[in-house]
Amino acid sequence: MTAFRAAVVQFEPTPDQPAINLATVERLARQAVADGARLVVFPELCLLGYWHLRRHTAERLHELAEPADGPLVSRVLALAKELDAGIGAGFLEDADGKLFNAYAVCLPTGEVHVHRKLHAFEHEAIASGSSYTVFDTPWGFRAGVLVCWDNNLVENVRITTLLGATVLLAPHQTGGTNSRSPHGMKPIPQEVWDRRGQDPEAVRVAFDGPSGRGWLMRWLPARAHDNGLFVLFSNGVGRDDDELRTGNAMILDPYGRIVAETPVPDEAVVVADLDLELVPMATGRRWLRGRRPELYGLLTQVIGDELDPRAARFSTDPVSLPGPERQ
Repeated sequence: MTAFRAAVVQFEPTPDQPAINLATVERLARQAVADGARLVVFPELCLLGYWHLRRHTAERLHELAEPADGPLVSRVLALAKELDAGIGAGFLEDADGKLFNAYAVCLPTGEVHVHRKLHAFEHEAIASGSSYTVFDTPWGFRAGVLVCWDNNLVENVRITTLLGATVLLAPHQTGGTNSRSPHGMKPIPQEVWDRRGQDPEAVRVAFDGPSGRGWLMRWLPARAHDNGLFVLFSNGVGRDDDELRTGNAMILDPYGRIVAETPVPDEAVVVADLDLELVPMATGRRWLRGRRPELYGLLTQVIGDELDPRAARFSTDPVSLPGPERQ
């Protein structure tokens, strides 16, 4: 197989209403598969909602969480089998009393591959995962999963590639965040979304601007290009507690080119054919073969100012590069 049709989805989850969100996943998955998609990628934590979780108590989070073989993921798996397609969806996992921001990729063969976000910062009670998720698919390629902030750390995408992935599922809840950086994303006023019917141009400009698509274009194509893999970027859209998610669902090829995207600041399904023959000759694949691992020991050394993901995400301290004495 050289061409493979995939879909990425953006929608606005209803907080703490998994039944409603599951119904949306079912409806949009059917739409994508009717358009020929064999793999459908939904956003991070789309079955429960995202940013509001930080306001819950740990006890409430445990009430909302489910194991990977619980009713929610089991229903997604049943849908994958029915549609003969892969479906990826984000959920809050309860595993032996620990909570994870997790993502389940349900395959029509009955397999479920669960990725636990490596850099979780949403709540003190939500732990970070500790392993990469790369697996064989029924369609002849290996896929990997990295959730939201996992993709911002370049090492994670490179390792996922080195483990054999040629297609990366990249579910997010991003855009419109209150970045500490003076040139990072900034919040988009809620009224821009609320008035989208009366002023569609205002919401389009905001979502395509420096707090939405403009920010993605600073780094997302580089993840695809530098590693020579396809990136399937899905995202929430609309109100997410006190922030707005900007959608911008897109599919990028191994050269960092956008194969398909949606300009719609609303629920949307983006479908594209992946030309898998692009992977072996991609520039990033040639760069991989030119690596000199003997030089990269510093990447695995603790330099002393590392923070856990939550502290790093919300830190306002300036960051300096390591000095010569650390090398």
